[in-house]
Parts: sequence; structure tokens; C-alpha cells
Amino acid sequence: MLEERRRSSDARHALRCYAPAVYKGLAPREVSALRGAVLQSDALQHVIGQVSAECGERRELVQEEAAHLLDEMAHRLRLGTVRFFAYVLSKVFKTLFRSVRVNEEGVQRLQQAIQDHPVVLLPSHRSYMDFLMMSYILYTYDLALPVIAAGMDFMSMKVVGEMLRMSGAFFIRRSFGGDKLYWAVFSEYVKTMLRTGYAPIEFFLEGTRSRTGKSLTPKTGLLNIVMEPFFKGEVFDIHLVPVSISYDRILEESLYARELLGVPKPKETTSGLLKARQILREDYGVMHVYFGHPVSVRSLAQGRVKRSQYNLVPRHIPQRPCLAAQALVGEAAFRLVRLQEQAMVLRPWTLVATLLLQNPDGMDLPVLEEQAAWLRRLALSFGAFLDWPDCKPCREVVGAGLALHKNLARVSGGRVRLAVAETPGVGQTAEELAFDRAVGVLSCASYRNQILHVFIRPALLSVALRTANSSRKDEVYTCFNFLWTVFSNEFILCPGASVQDFEEACYLLGKCCAVQESQQDIVMSEGGHATLAFLRALLDPFLQGYQVTSTYKLSNKASAFTSAPPQSSLSLAGTLKCYEALSSDLQKNALAALVQLEAVTKVKVIPTQKPVHARL
Repeated sequence: MLEERRRSSDARHALRCYAPAVYKGLAPREVSALRGAVLQSDALQHVIGQVSAECGERRELVQEEAAHLLDEMAHRLRLGTVRFFAYVLSKVFKTLFRSVRVNEEGVQRLQQAIQDHPVVLLPSHRSYMDFLMMSYILYTYDLALPVIAAGMDFMSMKVVGEMLRMSGAFFIRRSFGGDKLYWAVFSEYVKTMLRTGYAPIEFFLEGTRSRTGKSLTPKTGLLNIVMEPFFKGEVFDIHLVPVSISYDRILEESLYARELLGVPKPKETTSGLLKARQILREDYGVMHVYFGHPVSVRSLAQGRVKRSQYNLVPRHIPQRPCLAAQALVGEAAFRLVRLQEQAMVLRPWTLVATLLLQNPDGMDLPVLEEQAAWLRRLALSFGAFLDWPDCKPCREVVGAGLALHKNLARVSGGRVRLAVAETPGVGQTAEELAFDRAVGVLSCASYRNQILHVFIRPALLSVALRTANSSRKDEVYTCFNFLWTVFSNEFILCPGASVQDFEEACYLLGKCCAVQESQQDIVMSEGGHATLAFLRALLDPFLQGYQVTSTYKLSNKASAFTSAPPQSSLSLAGTLKCYEALSSDLQKNALAALVQLEAVTKVKVIPTQKPVHARL
């Protein structure tokens, strides 16, 4: 997409005629009209009356508070600001990326969907670049600009926060607590935009950026809100569009690793943004944006949700979704994240990073090239969406990846190894050395994690085959199901789908001739050792990380802790050579697994005592 920008004027591109097709040919509402529609809606007026009665406040005061909350939240889209961003981002993207590749058939599908139905855009979230690139692409292809849900952190950025608001961002709090009025204003604001087809709504199902390169468990709160107008019969249909955004190299790569190790996330400020301009000197390779097929909410709900039950209560009165609707929203959220994963474009470096992490002592370059070619064939047979140049020899492809990621891997004497310190520097303690090593390992792991969705189900089956001590399929499935449950917070494993995932794993391993399956048994084939060994090694960091977390818990005399195990586990991780055990994300997921297995229990925090989140 950047090729044209490199050949023509960025100013002309920013100032060109912009006339996107709109929903059913309706003229878009002015921002002031949208504000009035929200504040005067029956639903919000009903809640204002409730809050007024509960708090004993005059209705006018509650109405003013609702107006204040809406003004704090709402976007104020201005085409002039959009054009300014289009000009600036053209300069920035041409500097950062060699190319930005977009599937144009997906753009055409989106263009048609916007004209026919209210549209919700659901991009993956790996970088701050995601929402900027989404708006830039839609502007470039003359599509209606999205209204984007953003965190309050951005609003505190002087000038930049207001410019984002004028580019379509609306700001919401991370949590609402029991604030009934805030929830009513927020939900009515979103639903009014959907009902009127004001603009595509965009938000991240994962809720926040993934620091690990893996997809995060989806959050369903906002998805519930956008599907409700269909359940209540206020719109004929809603189209949910998954968008997969893939990077050769993540801008926040090192920052993410430090955050996972406990370094506080830097506050978003305008001065910090200006200081970060040094990233413009770096090469971040290729970026891929894949617009998936729109998913119809009407089709999802067919035969699942009886919408007639919503006629029993006036539409403006808030009501809890029925159990069928709640289940549908949860299943849809996982399905959409899986669609995002399946359309992620994987680059050769993800394969190289995977092999280097499994060989911490390094690999001879010819061996690495040979193993990368083998892993490429395996990934493709498992259905990976891999961007590997067919016209180039493997040596050249691997070399290009090593050159782009020279900060993570180095070649010396024909041998490739991770670029981590071997011995302490002057005045550096053992823990400081372990921390520096962990930064390098976690940074590299974030690229390996991008391909885990391709291998996770066969990997779980590979470990189950080794631990079952039996070839009987039912006993192997029992082990598989236990592992599936343990890692259900770590990977995108749709609730209740363990049987389907087991069958998929059996099929994939049979397809690559790693196992032989009969009606009753499943056994490793003669040529399956290398494949199964690789898949088991893929899960080893997670198995060891969960072991570290459990060991810390069992050895902790206090028998209670307020969060995931602290970094006192540095020495234990160093002993195991398992630096990924230091990831706060892995520790949090391991703790959730212990709770799920009823090994620990959650208890409420008592303000007068030290906070306690879990006990044996």
C-alpha cells in the first residue's frame, strides 16, 4: 500500500476528495445530533430517573452529570484533523516499514458490508500502530472512518489526546465498577451509533495489547453491547469483521519484555511520544493487514436465541441478557479471535526464533537453515498462513530474518545464538544478569508465540502421548483434556471444545505421518519422532513456567500471595534455564489454572489486613 505513497505527493493524498459510501446511503449525523440522540434516548432517561430516585438528587443534576460523562467520552470527528494525520502517518509509515500489504478483496467485502449493515471492526492488538494503521487504510481506500474505543490513558496526552478524539477515538474507563449512570451513557452511546449506522465501530476484543505475541482471552463486555440491538430487534443484522494485523518486527518489542518482568508501563504522554521518535531510525520490515469475512450476528443467533423474549419488556428498560445470548456472545468472541489467529501472516523469522529458543546453546548456520526449511513444511501442512518467498533460497531467507532482528540473534563463526549476555558486566549482579537475559529471551519468545496457534493442539497431543503410558485413545484423551484445561487461559482454546481440538490434533499429526490412528489406539509412527519431539519442546517453557509458579507457591511459608509470584523466582528460573517463567503473563495464567483446578482459592481482600488474593 505504501508504494503509491513513495511515488506521489503525501499532501495531495491527504487533501484528495474523500467521499466514502455510507450505511444505506444515509447522510451521516452531525456530532451534535448524535449527542442529543444519546442524551434524550428513552433508555438513558430511564436510568437517569432510577439514579435520581436512588441518590435523592434532582433529576436535572443527574442529567447534567450524564451530559458531562458523554462529553468526556465522545469523539468529535473532524475531517481536517483526519487529513493532517493522513499526511503525517504517510511520512511515518514510509520510514518505519518497507511495505504494508493489505488483502484488497477483504477491503471490497468491507466496503459492501458498510453499506448494507452496521459494522463492527475487530482488529488484533499487538502494537499502538494497530488503530492508527486501521484508520489510515480506511481513509486510503475511501471507506467510512471508524469510531474507535480507546483507553483513558490517551485522553491525558496534551494536544495528541484531543487530536485522536477529532480523528474518531472515544475514551472509556478501564472499569466501571457499579457506576450505573456511566454504564448507561456508554452503552447508549455505542448502541445509538450502531442503530443509526453512524460509522463502523472499532474495538479490540482482547481489551489491551498483547505483550507476549499470543492472542489474549477475549473480553465480552463491549461485544455484548454491540450485539444487543440485534437481540432486541432494533437492527436487521450486524456484521462483525475480524482483522489480523501482523508485523515483521514489533515497535514495542523491548518495552513489552520489560513490562512482563515487572517494569512499570510508562505513562502515555506527549513528551514521551516526541522522545520515541528515535524509532524512526529503525527498520521494522513488512506489515500485513488482513480483513476477514464479515460474520453475521443474525447467522450466529439463528436457532440459538429466541428474540421474542425481548418483547416482554420495553426496549428502553435495561435487562440482563438471557443465558442463551450470554453463551452465544462468549462463543462468538472465541471464534472471532481464532479467525484473527488463522489469518495472521507469519514470517520466516517466527520459525527461526522458535528453533533458536529450543537450542539455547546455538545452532550452526547450515543446520538452522535445514531445520527452518523442515519447520516451514510442517507449518504449511498444519495450515499456517506463511509468507515465505518461494523464489529465494532458504539461506537468503533465513539471513534476511537474522539481519532484521540482529538485536535478538547474532552470527559468529558460522554459529547462530540468541544475543544474550553470557557473563556479568562490571558491577552487575547475578540477578541483573538474569534480568537482561530474560529480556532477550522474552523478546525472542514474542515472535515464537505468533506461531503457537498453529501447533498448540498437536503439541498438547504430543505431550499427552508421552505421559499417558498407554496407546489407548481414551486414556490419551484423558491426559490431553487435563493439559487442555491447564492451558485454557494460556492459549485460545474455545470452552467446551476439547473433543474437537483432540480430533483436530489427531488429524494433523496423522496428516504429517507422525502418528498412526485406529478406532481404539493412537501410536507414534516410525518417522514421527522428530515432529513429536519438536512439538513437546514447544510446550516445555510453559510446562516449566507453570512448575516454577507451583513450586514457588508450595515452598512459600506464608501460603498466600497477592498476585503472581514475584521476581524472587529469578534464581529458580536461572537454575532451570527457564527465563520465560519470569513473565508476569505466564505467572498470572498459571495462577488462574491453579484456581481452576481448585489447588488454590480466591478470597476477598480485607482492607484492614494485607491484601490476599489466593490461598492454598
